[in-house]
Amino acid sequence: QVQLVESGGELVQPGGSLRLSCVASGRTFSTYAMGWFRQAPGKEREFVAAISWRGGNTYYADSVKGRLTISRDGAKNTMYLQMNSLKPEDTAVYYCAARPASYYGQPASWYREVAGYPYWGQGTQVTVSS
Repeated sequence: QVQLVESGGELVQPGGSLRLSCVASGRTFSTYAMGWFRQAPGKEREFVAAISWRGGNTYYADSVKGRLTISRDGAKNTMYLQMNSLKPEDTAVYYCAARPASYYGQPASWYREVAGYPYWGQGTQVTVSS
């Protein structure tokens, strides 16, 4: 079992920056692949970014490439999402998620699967508005 707690969401102006954090507790953090997902009102939850269990591989949705950066710190059991050049369309509740690591190479699609993640945080609201 893994418990996940997100923080860092707030109201920010277009073009601004935020850093979201996700602290994990419970089972060994390093044995899980981690991801960020978001859900806007009236829309389905969608993939944003993911990072492999060792942190060597990262994956991004096309809509956020070049603006958002995912990272993880094993010593702190924490995953981050640095968000730059924010746009109004980035407004959503952001969730962190964890899934048991695959020790075999997996394609990017494996990391993008919402249904593949059994552990989820409660979400943190990001609002981009002037």
